Amino acid sequence: MDALLTELRAALGKEAVLTDPDVVASYSRDMMPLAPNGKPLAVVLPTDVAGVQATVRACAEAKVPIVPRGAGSGLSGAANAIDGCVVLVMTKFDRIVEIDAGNRLAVVQPGVVNLDFRNAVEEHGLFYPPDPSSYDWCTIGGNLSTNAGGLCCVKYGVTTDSVLGLEVVLADGSVLRTGRRTVKGVAGYDLTKLFIGSEGTLGIITEATVALRPLPQAPGTLVAGFDSTEKAGEAVARVVREGLVPSLMEIMDASSIKAAESYLNTDLGAGSDCQALLLCQSDAGGEAARHELSALERICLDCGATMAYATDDVAEGKMLLQARRVVLTALEQYGVWLTDDVSVPRTRIAELIAGCERISEEVGLRIAVVGHAGDGNMHPTIVYAPDSPEEFARARKAFDAILEVGLALGGTVTGEHGVGKIKRDWLEREAGPVAMRVHRQIKQALDPGRLFNPGSMFSLD
Repeated sequence: MDALLTELRAALGKEAVLTDPDVVASYSRDMMPLAPNGKPLAVVLPTDVAGVQATVRACAEAKVPIVPRGAGSGLSGAANAIDGCVVLVMTKFDRIVEIDAGNRLAVVQPGVVNLDFRNAVEEHGLFYPPDPSSYDWCTIGGNLSTNAGGLCCVKYGVTTDSVLGLEVVLADGSVLRTGRRTVKGVAGYDLTKLFIGSEGTLGIITEATVALRPLPQAPGTLVAGFDSTEKAGEAVARVVREGLVPSLMEIMDASSIKAAESYLNTDLGAGSDCQALLLCQSDAGGEAARHELSALERICLDCGATMAYATDDVAEGKMLLQARRVVLTALEQYGVWLTDDVSVPRTRIAELIAGCERISEEVGLRIAVVGHAGDGNMHPTIVYAPDSPEEFARARKAFDAILEVGLALGGTVTGEHGVGKIKRDWLEREAGPVAMRVHRQIKQALDPGRLFNPGSMFSLD
């Protein structure tokens, strides 16, 4: 191991190879408390592709695994270290290489913060849609590796829907370039989508070419309150059936509403009997947005909303949406949180929320449900006492029970956070033996030495 560290320092510089135990420990895990983590041998921070190649080749020769990492905002343990590994941190790859406004695309390195990138392309009248809730500090590379989603997926899709091509360092140190810069292109296998969402198990992404959109109009906002989750669920289903595609459609259950109101010290206007809140936005602009919001309001009232309020005031819309964005922070008033990530058919959102209410009663812990109603991606969040191992065990039980409900409703065990090191068994259960055999064959073909993030997503044997 001393020889490996000497080689890495020679190739990347002493300052790029960290071995101080306290510093190394700070890079050993992401934001998911359930996921295990080990003690890395070292943390490496390359600044160019040659540094990544040198690290990959040296680690392959020494048979030391590599765990790629971005900002550490993940919620699946996908970036968690294993004992004796090298954590390859990509945050110093932080250049926006190119913004081509004429072709509405950009070339960006993985260490660029999502919000910084969005702000940069906005100066050109353009828009990069993926917007994870941690968009003010998560990095593009992490978004790519987990195929991150966000609040505007209902209209614009997840990360992969905005990616044209990648540059990837493979397990032998060679550089693979996938995809294209053109709007259309079907030459060969779609290797770009293979690497997106692979959680660093197939290669190290060092650059991405992404598609941009024209900057949307300032959004109008609608908030609607319901005295039952069933009525809110029916409103969501009606929106889908009638062909409306708002730029955002979020749902909050009673527990998350109360937490947000307490944290913000405000009244959302939904009333004390409100059991579910829908927040919708339209970025169509002008009369088109007013028409869309009016149609959304009509549907909500037809489905039994006890209140519905629309505004085209941007500041007021941000204030209303803030209640949704602060839910996780608001829940810290009651303990520490453990957020789950399941997607169900949009017609079954109310059933999932009801299932979470039942699980909450069974385990005796608060569970608040918020989610992206427009695409069925829900985030039930379990709150427990940080100093109670017994409550943590009940939280873990609730976490798995929620996944059980999601699958039973025809859903999937992860909509945007990824599998990581906490849902490996659940992936096996959802995908089935044939799909898992194919996963392992792909892994074996691209990473025969099991160099990249071994044990993440699925077991190798």
